[in-house]
Amino acid sequence: MAFPALRAELDSQVLQLLGDLEELEAKRTALNARVEEGWLLLAKARYAMGAKSVGPLQYASRMEPQVCVRASEAQDGLQTFRVIKADAQTPEEVGPHEASLRRRKGPVKTPESESSAAPKDPLNWFGILVPHSLRQAQASFQDGLQLAADIASLQTRITRGQSQLRGLQKKLKELDPGPA
Repeated sequence: MAFPALRAELDSQVLQLLGDLEELEAKRTALNARVEEGWLLLAKARYAMGAKSVGPLQYASRMEPQVCVRASEAQDGLQTFRVIKADAQTPEEVGPHEASLRRRKGPVKTPESESSAAPKDPLNWFGILVPHSLRQAQASFQDGLQLAADIASLQTRITRGQSQLRGLQKKLKELDPGPA
């Protein structure tokens, strides 16, 4: 690679890295704001419902995740993180759950059907008519989770950009051993 082309590549890499760092700072600020907003809304809901109505005693005995974070690797080797709904079936889960035949004399209750009948929305743990601030807190924390996944993806992109920048600087020093 020629010296001017290497300099241009180094400049574009620095600009890309600075843009990514600026985006990372903005996303971190937004994440902090969403989490702070969520805690304030949660405190508001506790005040509206009573301190003992919103707390760990209302949590379900068996919790199931609402979302999962999936890591995937792109063609260029860059790892990205996505938040997906937990109830989306994976190929291993598709298909019959029982290998034996069942009678058709009516619905047979199985432990699986009873667990799936439980309310999926965690807000239902706190009653049917929950305050609007509790719903807003849930939405705020969900937005925060999406921002956290975006931040993790951006951080891997920044780390990769820094290593590429160091490699370009090393090549530049090899081509121009004189004072910089």
